[in-house]
Amino acid sequence: MSRTARIERSTSESSVLVELDLDGSGRTQIDTTVPFYDHMLTALGKHSLMDLTVRASGDTHIDVHHTVEDTAIVLGQAFRQALGDKTGIRRFADATVPLDEALAHAVVDVSGRPYCVHEGEPAGQEFHLIGGHFTGSLTRHVLESFAFHAQICLHVRVLAGRDPHHVVEAQFKALARALRYAVEPDPRVVGVPSTKGAL
Repeated sequence: MSRTARIERSTSESSVLVELDLDGSGRTQIDTTVPFYDHMLTALGKHSLMDLTVRASGDTHIDVHHTVEDTAIVLGQAFRQALGDKTGIRRFADATVPLDEALAHAVVDVSGRPYCVHEGEPAGQEFHLIGGHFTGSLTRHVLESFAFHAQICLHVRVLAGRDPHHVVEAQFKALARALRYAVEPDPRVVGVPSTKGAL
């Protein structure tokens, strides 16, 4: 069964299209009009092995916040839709990923219950303007928005880091790897991996 999704969302603040294939090879076509965010979503697709197309535009003349947030919302919705009934997946996964001096750990439970814990960024990380557009505080907001709309439990901890770019990128790559493993079919799993019989 194909694990794909295509979702479009338009508001007065943004227009977002996401196409996603969980069983892809990491091919990406990303254009959010926010260059650093494009870089992060490209890394997310590449290292999760999801094929990912994202096209977004919005009121970036005001701030990139709306476009970044709304893209994360639609990405989460597409991820949830593509998962289907979650039969036969591993469900739990974690990954620890370095990027030079930075180190991030992500833990995922494809639980159907949205939750996000985000800890450990260096003091002042939220105030850095990365790539001229992306404020460091947006990282947590993206993770929270994605987790809520994907209905997953997500813990991300930054274990080390100094360069603001590296700190963010390590988190996206750790998330990508954890998602890759969590949604992989497990040949030993029969049905849905839950004592409740549903996720």
